[in-house]
Amino acid sequence: QVQLVESGGGLVQPGGSLRLSCAASGSIFSINAMGWYRQAPGKERELVATITSGGNTNYADSVKGRFTISRDNAKNTVYLQMNSLKPEDTAVYYCNGDVYSNYALSSTLYWGQGTQVTVSS
Repeated sequence: QVQLVESGGGLVQPGGSLRLSCAASGSIFSINAMGWYRQAPGKERELVATITSGGNTNYADSVKGRFTISRDNAKNTVYLQMNSLKPEDTAVYYCNGDVYSNYALSSTLYWGQGTQVTVSS
């Protein structure tokens, strides 16, 4: 019914940039907060950034000043612009959204399938 699909991952050199996109589709009435998480090899999944429907943002300390989260509510899409990438940014990146579907009485958290980001020389 509701799906989130990430795109834009790939291999980049240290210091490079990459933009991730996550598009939600299906029976969507509205989306509250959306966010990006990542899981590096051998580590737990961690929050990268979140953004509310009104545009308020929150970032992990490790990415502040380098990453920017944004959204296009008309397209039900959230973006993550990643600059000055470091090898420690290497991870699978997942997006999520707190979605009100049509006819639903409450919201449901949906997750994308993930996209691989590798930062290496």
